[in-house]
Amino acid sequence: MNKTGYFTHPDCHKHEMGEWHPECPQRLVAIDEQLRSSGLLEMLDRREADPAPLADIELAHGRMHVASIRGLTDALIDEIEAGGPSHTMVDPDTSLNIHTWQAALRAAGAAIAATDAVMAGELSNAFCAVRPPGHHACRDQAMGFCFFNNVAIAAKYALARHGLQRVAIIDFDVHHGNGTEDIVAGDERILMASFYQHPFYPEGGARSNAANLVNLPVPARTRGMDVRELIDMIWLPRLEAHRPQMIFVSAGFDAHRDDDLGQLGLVEHDYTWITQRIMEVADRHAKGRVVSCLEGGYNLSALARSVEQHVRVMAGA
Repeated sequence: MNKTGYFTHPDCHKHEMGEWHPECPQRLVAIDEQLRSSGLLEMLDRREADPAPLADIELAHGRMHVASIRGLTDALIDEIEAGGPSHTMVDPDTSLNIHTWQAALRAAGAAIAATDAVMAGELSNAFCAVRPPGHHACRDQAMGFCFFNNVAIAAKYALARHGLQRVAIIDFDVHHGNGTEDIVAGDERILMASFYQHPFYPEGGARSNAANLVNLPVPARTRGMDVRELIDMIWLPRLEAHRPQMIFVSAGFDAHRDDDLGQLGLVEHDYTWITQRIMEVADRHAKGRVVSCLEGGYNLSALARSVEQHVRVMAGA
């Protein structure tokens, strides 16, 4: 029987960017409540994430970027003590509060700890219910609600610390994972496969034509069956040829038809199907080793229902 890890931490609830912001702590509450009410949570191995070591974050990010996030946090604490604002803007959509640094360390730490546990055989696979998300975080730039790129860090970590030769990153968020692309483009050890709405945020979509990227831009109002066909035709042959020894998932659920931050038409059953295909590739080539990290998903009900289906497949429930 599968043993699926569920990595999270209370610090991930403390990061917030304002009451108006869709990337809110209530996202994790909704997921937890859905998994609990469905009976799935009691089947999972729940673990709290330690902070990621800075040396491991720097496998994917420049040292100055990491230092700048810490420096902005320290400066904000001083400003608040002097009566200043409670947040520091990083870009028009993204800000940090005094808890963001620790939350970001825990989010990356969850991905690393999940990788260690799955590689050790303690867990078959793992889902990281963490925030802030990561896939827009470039090597040297925070943007799009993201500070550190949790999945890219974990993928680089698996290669550097566990000696794997080939891994895959699968990104099914409605937005293109430009940060992940920035970090992994040209690294033939990592195959990145994604679909995303285009044109959409981030402006310009994919910027690289590197051979290790499998980008599937789709227009607004694309439905799940069309996405499934593209995955069958394009993703799966490339994944089979790559033979990844571990699969990392940027699990964004904002391509759901009920999510106002995107205009795609996926439903829960589509996430079930996508996860089944991922698990089949992992079973054939990676001893079932999958680590999935939460990215987007902003309609709380649709998010919670979709995560339940994703995790249910991972747990074999």
